Formats: sequence, structure tokens, C-alpha cells
Amino acid sequence: MIGLAAALMLLGAGRIAGVSGIAARATGLADSGMSRSSAWMFLIGLPLGALAVIAITGQGPAEFASWPVLVVAGLLVGIGTRMGSGCTSGHGVCGVSRLSQRSMIATATFMAAGIATVVITNRLGGLS
Repeated sequence: MIGLAAALMLLGAGRIAGVSGIAARATGLADSGMSRSSAWMFLIGLPLGALAVIAITGQGPAEFASWPVLVVAGLLVGIGTRMGSGCTSGHGVCGVSRLSQRSMIATATFMAAGIATVVITNRLGGLS
């Protein structure tokens, strides 16, 4: 579904669906890209889409960790996203499909860091 959304965004708006770039545009951290109002609408649609799936399926959201762990993790992801010039959706879905060497390296790094995090977390007995 992410790939389909990225393809529709590219075909419909002529823009790559990198969420970090869209978030940077919405918050004023970036000057180029789609209009700020469009960026805000995209960002608002992300949780609304998740809520729609929950309403349709009748299943509650999955729980992975405690709220403090999720907040810290989100901040670290945001910092890494700015340092890496993009997020997993931008590099992994859009960049790799365009055969971008930078995106392939970034995606391999994301994957390695994710695997290492799971291994370390499992050895520590979880962090929830």
C-alpha cells in the first residue's frame, strides 16, 4: 500500500512521497516542495488512514512499547531522518525504485540498524 501511495503521489502530484520532506515542508523547515497546506493535509491523512483501517477492521492499534519509549524512538528517528536527508519511505520506496545509489546505501543502513536494534532489544529482554 505504501508503494501504491508513492506511485499515486508521483503520478498525481509529480512529487516523491518522502514523509520527512513533506513534514519538513509543513513545519517550515524546508522552503521547497509542495505547498504547506498540501503538506499538512498529507500529514493529517496519515493517522486518519490508520484510524479508518481500525474502524473498518474492528481491530485496535498494535502496541509495541510504552509511550516514553515510543516518544524517544520517534525523536531519534526524526533526528536521523534529517541527518540522512530522508526517511525510509523516501529512500526505501521512492529512492530505491529510481535506482538512487544514495537511497540504496541509506536503506541498507536502515535495515542493518533495525536488525541490530531487534537483536539487542531481545537480548536485553525487551524495553516495554
